Amino acid sequence: MSHKILFLVVLTTLAACLSAQQCSGNLGENIFEAGDFGSGTANILTPDPGIAPGFLYQPNPPPNDGFYTITNDMGAWSYIFPSWDAFSDNSNDPNGYMMVVNAAFSPGKFYEQQVDDLCENTLYQFSADVRNILSPGSNGLTPNVSFSIDDVTRFTSGAIGETGRWNTYGFTFTTAPGQTSVVLALSNNAPGGNGNDLAIDNISFRACGPLARIAGEEMLSICEDGEPAVLTSEITGGEYDDPQLQWQQSFDDGVTWQDLPGEMGMTFTHTGRTSGFYYYRYLLANGPVNLTNNKCRVVSNVKTVYVIPKRYEVVDTICEGMMVAVGASEYRQTGVSVDTLLSSLGCDSIVTLRLTVVSDPDITGDFTVTDPSCSYLTDGSVELVQVNNGTEPFRFTFGGMTRSLGTSITGLGQGDFAYRIADRYGCAEEGTISLVTPNPFAIEMGEPRVVDLGESILLTDGTNDAVTSYNFSPPGLVDCTEDCDGARFTPAESGTLYLVATSPRGCEARDSLRYVVVKNRKVYPPNAFSPNGDGINDYFTLFAAVPNVTAINSLNIFDRWGGQVFGAENLEPNLAASGWDGSTDGEPARNGVYYYTASVRFLDGAVLPYAGSFTLLR
Repeated sequence: MSHKILFLVVLTTLAACLSAQQCSGNLGENIFEAGDFGSGTANILTPDPGIAPGFLYQPNPPPNDGFYTITNDMGAWSYIFPSWDAFSDNSNDPNGYMMVVNAAFSPGKFYEQQVDDLCENTLYQFSADVRNILSPGSNGLTPNVSFSIDDVTRFTSGAIGETGRWNTYGFTFTTAPGQTSVVLALSNNAPGGNGNDLAIDNISFRACGPLARIAGEEMLSICEDGEPAVLTSEITGGEYDDPQLQWQQSFDDGVTWQDLPGEMGMTFTHTGRTSGFYYYRYLLANGPVNLTNNKCRVVSNVKTVYVIPKRYEVVDTICEGMMVAVGASEYRQTGVSVDTLLSSLGCDSIVTLRLTVVSDPDITGDFTVTDPSCSYLTDGSVELVQVNNGTEPFRFTFGGMTRSLGTSITGLGQGDFAYRIADRYGCAEEGTISLVTPNPFAIEMGEPRVVDLGESILLTDGTNDAVTSYNFSPPGLVDCTEDCDGARFTPAESGTLYLVATSPRGCEARDSLRYVVVKNRKVYPPNAFSPNGDGINDYFTLFAAVPNVTAINSLNIFDRWGGQVFGAENLEPNLAASGWDGSTDGEPARNGVYYYTASVRFLDGAVLPYAGSFTLLR
């Protein structure tokens, strides 16, 4: 299946990585007022907004080829395609919606919007944030998005890699004489297949003008009884041959703005004397007609004027032993004090301090402490369950970080952790909580061993704690999982035995034992035997150390003329009765020299030939 995703949301400011032409001056308000699709707590927006030509709306994500979904978080879907990253829209709103489109196999248009009431001969910027939503390393087809005006492609993003981040693409264009309406569209240029998955966020269409600023720092501080503040516009650039201004003020901290009647000059004078913060900006357009059209003007930066109060009162309550500083004075006792201060701006201020000092209530905290279970683990925790005495709200810091009362602080190893509990007046308790682990659990299997083939190795587990389970590797070498101190194993080859031991607390200790197997072949053929029925040396066979030798695959005996007098296979080592009894054809063989050949199999799997002679004596 081809999975193509496209996310569309309103752009408020341009990202630092804007590609193609970008506005070098100031921008106007976003003309796409509904371009962010709104905000809501429901993960999927209904009903279908009908904004994707040729696509169908799918309320049960992920959308299939040719379908789209409006959502605020892909991570909340019950299923997502394995190659996709899961993320929400590219904004600060946790509930902001975005448009998710699984593009069709054929390239084509996936978003279209007509914009009317524009101004002719005016510069505009059309842009959007784009992200390849395939997880880095997926190596799928690379998406490619084109921006068009009136069905004419004006900009193409080019290949958008699997970077796991957003990029902003866009361009600027100027409306023609008499042109007041345009059709804007976004299209997918890449063919469908494995990949071509992308997200588009923050569609933006704004007027672009000169660099428009209010001179000076972003905040201007003045005295309550001082001179008025004069704000001066700075317009840099020749885009407008007839620049027109309209000063505005916000009375809700910059959320909404109101025109200041008659304030259309290059400067504005703030005359307000009431202490507080005042917010100003101005609108800028090319000519008075364009200034009245919100689709044809740009917006300056915001200037804040702070009127420093002449008189103000400070009411505070502190814990005994603390102090409040007013200018160069320090106050530590309950009472009312009046100070006259001179600010760095030369403003005279009369400060009345009403201070209450409360006794230290001897704050203590009740903690639940869980030590780490093993020396190498960080599964310890600390929880401040209750604060005794003091006045809420309390501020709890642990290990240099602010923590919440009643919330377990996890992931702690052994160590000392400083804490502080302070109430609303600054009364505090400071201390240290120590987390201690048991002695490190260790196990020791001893020095390397050298053994002959077939010799067993005795295991010892020098340890500082009880062992509840043993896990040896490689598997099959040691057949023991419990009470393995004193166990033996017989290796066929040189190697290393690894052990993971577990203590009653669940802690693990590891060690290894290197062993070398010397391959001495311990086969002992007799040089004579006496088959006389006395129970001593009555049979001829090969004797060997077991398990150095695991089997005698074959044993054949010949007389001096080469005639075979005995033959057998798969003989057990050291089992005399399975060998030759000194007879041939049921009759006792003559005394003399005989010859043997044998094939012997060893513990390490080797099969070796043996041959020699022996004497039969009766």
